[in-house]
Amino acid sequence: MDKDGILKLFQQAASGEITPEQAYKLLVRYPSENLGFACLDHHRSLRDNFPEVVFCQGKTIEQIIAIMVSLERENVNLLATRADAEVYRAVANIIPEVKYNELGRVIYLQRKKNLKSEKRALIISAGTADMPVAEETAACLQVMGAEIQKAYDIGVAGLHRIIDVLPCLEEAGVIIVVAGMEGALASVIAGLTSKPVIAVPTSVGYGASFNGLAALLSMLNSCASGIGVVNIDNGYGAAALAFSILVTKYG
Repeated sequence: MDKDGILKLFQQAASGEITPEQAYKLLVRYPSENLGFACLDHHRSLRDNFPEVVFCQGKTIEQIIAIMVSLERENVNLLATRADAEVYRAVANIIPEVKYNELGRVIYLQRKKNLKSEKRALIISAGTADMPVAEETAACLQVMGAEIQKAYDIGVAGLHRIIDVLPCLEEAGVIIVVAGMEGALASVIAGLTSKPVIAVPTSVGYGASFNGLAALLSMLNSCASGIGVVNIDNGYGAAALAFSILVTKYG
């Protein structure tokens, strides 16, 4: 149950629409629900900017469906990451309203928009191969309620391509840079703007990239200021951080 749901429950109890005992029964199973294999945090949206998110990797389809059904009952925005097409089809059979970002592997359903700001999150990818992580970020931010803008395939191998996005840098509220290989694009972008930059290293690259470790270390060692770095391929983590920045500064 989100903040609006709990406030409505209090109002119903205060007006006599429901008895205090009925309100208690509705709240007694909160803030968590134990499914045996997962303990769901139904009060997360009261403490955080978004309800519980399902990380599908490593879970069975049956477990994912049970979790999604439980969350769906709370009438909150739904978000499941690292979900392949088979998982999406199984969930859609039970919750037909859900949508799917195939490239980003994200199942989602937006019921409420949680951000009123007109400031956007600008998502930049260094290469086309980085787009799956960028699309995970984009899908997560959209269902959270943020406005987004995308600029893909503008890596440092062709610096002239960055010129076209310079106006977008200053219009954005926060900038997310998704890059593999040597991960240099985050430093370049951060050197061109005063806006907060979130760097997302990806596992894209040849052998010496060590599945994204080279990009991660480059981003952590950047001499440009104002960069926050999330884990390798962690598009959701970048989205959550970007959204918290937008909510705190502009929401």
